[in-house]
Amino acid sequence: MYGRFFEDFEKDEVIVHWPGRTISEADDTWFSLLTQNQHPVHIDAHYAAGTQHGQNLVNGLLVLSVAIGQTVADISGRAIANLDYESVTHEAPTFHGDTIYTRSRVLDTRITSKGDRGVVYIETEVLNQRDERVMTVLRHVLVPLRHHETLGEGKLPHEKS
Repeated sequence: MYGRFFEDFEKDEVIVHWPGRTISEADDTWFSLLTQNQHPVHIDAHYAAGTQHGQNLVNGLLVLSVAIGQTVADISGRAIANLDYESVTHEAPTFHGDTIYTRSRVLDTRITSKGDRGVVYIETEVLNQRDERVMTVLRHVLVPLRHHETLGEGKLPHEKS
């Protein structure tokens, strides 16, 4: 099974996602190129040496993307949709060579008026290898109930009856 059904989430549950991901200079450079974010603090070591951190910073949207990716198997693998990213708070810098880890807490769950799906409200903390929180993300995920029939009684296309 990949991901969870709505009934598999419990309010106040803490989910520790694994494995972590070390973000390299190459990761940051490629992400900056792909997204056309050419701010020199991400890609120019000489420029970054003169900033308050004295080194390149990892693009915050890369940190967000990796962090959300780390949660997919446990949170949104069966999701119908990520409804929103209510807030993303950058709390500390991430540098080339840092490893990020994520843990999520289920803040709330509610079944929608359709009755075949529910909304799970999640807070995800992003931590570096020193256990310092670098980011917090609040989001709502729309997840099917176990009896949801869009893909054949809640099964993924490759699953057999």
